[in-house]
Amino acid sequence: MKKNLHYRRFTKILIVFFVVFIVWFIVHTLMITYDGLRDNINFTDAAVVLGNKVETDGTPSNRLKSRLDKAIELYEKGYFDYIIVSGGTGKEGFDEAEVMRSYLMDKGISDEYIILDHDGYNSYMTAENTKAIMDKMDFHSVTIITQFFHISRTELAFKKVGVEEIYSAHADYFELRDIYSLVREFPAYYKYLLFY
Repeated sequence: MKKNLHYRRFTKILIVFFVVFIVWFIVHTLMITYDGLRDNINFTDAAVVLGNKVETDGTPSNRLKSRLDKAIELYEKGYFDYIIVSGGTGKEGFDEAEVMRSYLMDKGISDEYIILDHDGYNSYMTAENTKAIMDKMDFHSVTIITQFFHISRTELAFKKVGVEEIYSAHADYFELRDIYSLVREFPAYYKYLLFY
């Protein structure tokens, strides 16, 4: 009888914990989706485009292209003078920053307004490297450009390295993989919050 009582209590605690976790996950996911889709655009010193996959032929993937296209759109509207392209060398063997620069130049952006970060292997490294560039160039504000689900965590990383004036715009590209990416953002956000 006592054993059954302990078992029932333990089961109730597990159920409550599971329900709280699911609600927390849903609320968090809705919040980062809302945050990511609600662009916060203003005039800034520079934009930073976060890297992503480069295809085996050396061209930017559709996801990366959409980030660059958003940067071009805002640049042409005069929201910033410089574009920082941040990425590393992926398994395909291409330097994402160089690929992004080539794409921007092909679209008419002058090389003198493109700043390269070859060591942006993750969002936090991009934040650190961008902060160093901002200090060197005497920039005080930045616009983050990435996929919608990635905005909240990237803003968190930038705040953690000391960037105070942060704006954002999401790339206009959506795919089924975004569902997986949204799920992945849940633990990734709290990893950045607690361990960086």
